Amino acid sequence: MTANPSKAGILRQLTMPAMLAVIWITFSLMDAGFLSPRNLSNLMIEVSVTATLAVGMLLVLLPGHTDLSVGMGAGLTGGVAAVLVNQQGWSAPAAMLAALAVALVLYAGLGAFIMRYRIQAFIATLGAMLIFRGVFWQVTGSQTVLVTSGVEENLLSRLTTWRLPDAAGYGVAAVVSLFLVWLTLRSRARWSEASLAGESGELAFLRVFTAVQGIFLTVLVCNQAQGVPLCFLVLCAVAIAVHVLIAHTRTGRYLYAIGGNEEAAVLSGIPVQRTVIIAFTLLGVVVAITGFIATAYTGASTTTTGDLMELDAIAACVIGGTSLKGGRGSVAGALFGALIMASLLNGLTYFSVGPEMKFIIRGLVLVFAVWLDARLSRSAA
Repeated sequence: MTANPSKAGILRQLTMPAMLAVIWITFSLMDAGFLSPRNLSNLMIEVSVTATLAVGMLLVLLPGHTDLSVGMGAGLTGGVAAVLVNQQGWSAPAAMLAALAVALVLYAGLGAFIMRYRIQAFIATLGAMLIFRGVFWQVTGSQTVLVTSGVEENLLSRLTTWRLPDAAGYGVAAVVSLFLVWLTLRSRARWSEASLAGESGELAFLRVFTAVQGIFLTVLVCNQAQGVPLCFLVLCAVAIAVHVLIAHTRTGRYLYAIGGNEEAAVLSGIPVQRTVIIAFTLLGVVVAITGFIATAYTGASTTTTGDLMELDAIAACVIGGTSLKGGRGSVAGALFGALIMASLLNGLTYFSVGPEMKFIIRGLVLVFAVWLDARLSRSAA
């Protein structure tokens, strides 16, 4: 039996690059500087925030849940780290570890609460969002808290300012490319051992070749603007880790199975409760990392850090092909969707579009993403 992509799947794959092309061409026609290495390098930093959180959101969307608290969770963890560094005199690594521990406890508890009492994740995380916002403002005293305790930079502040030397950037690109090739060959070998037909060799080669070209092109552009930002490397590490988890581990297969049909997953002996709690716990790790990047990007923790980030993450996942009902999605799709969202927001900021229009456009994009998911899901049925 040959695996052929559905008409809806092909349409979705064509829609994403078309949307990105329209955004980039439109903004570049308005001002060619939009595609300058400097602005594209800034875009890499901005996409690191959205994409990192989108990849984490994918973990809970796959089993059919959602989380509206991640934006405020990111704000809270970034605020905790900033306060510990700026006001308590902690070292940046110690402060970040403490904030990470807070995120782990909060999201493991949130996942356990949802699964133990069978509460709709939408409602539970909406309540958590309000709680996290209040705690966040209390922690920072509703004031702006710098990410440094003096003039010297630290690990937290360097997440968006430190960049790789040119040669090191190409070295990292080569390592990531080789890892991608190895994963593809390993996956094909496992399909062959199971006597199952996966994607054709030509399609696999084209997919990997295109990805490798994109990786080296990204490094080339960044090297023309001082090098690859550290936060982009963090995004790559998170994306690779989550991809390996959902595509090459038993836990990942469980997440897809739960989202596809939870009752069938229970009857099959899948530990649904434990698996979903693990997904929320890992989401907590990603939320903390996102909070560090977002706080470092602004240079301080402010009361608006994390606002609407959850909506951007959800929109990025849905644009990238993740189903809100669960059972379908990929890291590559989430990354592509995040690039579309970040490109849109970067362009609006580049052309000094007012905040009221930004809200309207982001809302329209979110509605379009949900409509697209519903339309293509019906087409695939």
